[in-house]
Amino acid sequence: MSDAAQPTAAEVRAAAEAVKAALDRHLEAVENRTGDDDPAVYAAFNALAAAAEAYDERLYDRYDEVTPFEIPGVEDTLPPYTGPEEPNALSVLIRRDYAVAEPQRLLAQAQRIADVEREDEDETSETAAMVGTSIHAALGVLFGEYEPDEIASRHKEFGLEEGDSTLWVAAADELPEPGEWLSTPFDQADPGRVVCRFDVSAVFDEDELYEEDTAGRSRETP
Repeated sequence: MSDAAQPTAAEVRAAAEAVKAALDRHLEAVENRTGDDDPAVYAAFNALAAAAEAYDERLYDRYDEVTPFEIPGVEDTLPPYTGPEEPNALSVLIRRDYAVAEPQRLLAQAQRIADVEREDEDETSETAAMVGTSIHAALGVLFGEYEPDEIASRHKEFGLEEGDSTLWVAAADELPEPGEWLSTPFDQADPGRVVCRFDVSAVFDEDELYEEDTAGRSRETP
């Protein structure tokens, strides 16, 4: 980084003072909290996290030094838990991102699946060929044949490259009626009802451990 892009010593000092002020506000909020999920404590925690991150960045940019502590950033925290203490039901929400790294491998695998289905169901070769000629169709064949967990464990075999993934376990008062949410399955995802979540990302070290956050929920932190 060039000298012109570096923060000044005064900016680093100001960031340090901001951390001190945020610490005082956080302690005051904790001392006066009204319950386990007091929004004032949550807001003070986020402010402290943001101030510490800003100070850490400026300290590193100016002096090539880091702080001895690590506070999750604002975007890494969950809001206070607002669900039932003893959930009668739960929803498991999973998102996994993939890049199509090897299109020809994906097409070949889809074609192989289509050929097997053709033999089993006596489909025409024309139909099977159409299945294997587009990425869109190939993905439909692949995810129609294999469970998501199997695709996750064999993604390289299918020409896919893993991106970030997350799993949310959210509490519910009762199980919805059959078919109730199928038209909009993710619209009712409420972070406030997440009992625990597990994230996988290239920004994490492979040996990162899970720790308990302030709401008592297990989560993976960078």
